[in-house]
Amino acid sequence: MKQGEGDISTILQSLQDSWNNFLENIPGIILGLVIIILGYLIAKKLGSLTQQKISRRSSDPLMSKFLGNAVKIGLFVLAIIWAMNIAGLGTVTTFLLTSLGASAIIIGFAFKDIGENFISGIILAFNRPFNVNDTVEIGEHFGKIKSLEFRYTKLKTFDGRDVYIPNSDVLKKPVINYTEDGFFRWDFVVGLAYEDDLDQAKKIIMETVNKHPSIVQDGIHENYVAEDTLATSTVNLKVFFWVNTFEFRKEAVMVKGEIIKQVKQALEGKGFALPSDIIEVKLYGSQKELPVKILKEKNGKT
Repeated sequence: MKQGEGDISTILQSLQDSWNNFLENIPGIILGLVIIILGYLIAKKLGSLTQQKISRRSSDPLMSKFLGNAVKIGLFVLAIIWAMNIAGLGTVTTFLLTSLGASAIIIGFAFKDIGENFISGIILAFNRPFNVNDTVEIGEHFGKIKSLEFRYTKLKTFDGRDVYIPNSDVLKKPVINYTEDGFFRWDFVVGLAYEDDLDQAKKIIMETVNKHPSIVQDGIHENYVAEDTLATSTVNLKVFFWVNTFEFRKEAVMVKGEIIKQVKQALEGKGFALPSDIIEVKLYGSQKELPVKILKEKNGKT
């Protein structure tokens, strides 16, 4: 037998042996696929049960959803490993796990952000400064919290955008929660003429503010008016008042607008002037007259 014919025979024999081994492992492969399918269904069901059980004991939907997903993914991974062993691919599983262990440092650098966000998600599941539907500001993003996933926190802005913020950024950046305790203090400035009675104006403003049904008044949250600045043509009063913020955009913003309108109407109704800024006109060089004309009304004509 020639050398070339021997090599071909060896290759054909190897292929035949591989085919025979495949045929012998078909039952194991089929059983492995069945285990993967059943494992997914069982993992999904147990994940849902875990989420429901935690939800009944806790009013925190973000944590219950996060832990439910963690249980589902963990059980499904175990089902895949078991299925590969039954299908005769145990050596492949061992090789992959060994390679992952040996390459842990390389993989750690390659998937640094993913791992960091995942660990941050675990921390946020148990300890975080917000809950679902809270109005928050994270970095430059402002809106309502909608969900907490393994890698990101989903925030819905008030102009309709969906923002996915990496969990590591949520831990690192300042988080301002506008609805954690349900109270927020607004303020605005009212400019009055210098000759107006400021004490009387402050009394009118406070009566108007406190009459509004959405204003918070208790021993902790105090509403008040204080002199702020002496402007060019006005004495500026600053009005401070508390509102309920569980629905930040709908409640707090609309209440502020209503308060400003009612204060303006109340002051004008009592004869207070709300002057605009004074404009100073100067003459330069050879100018001897103002570059504007004032039209006087005479006999009903101008």
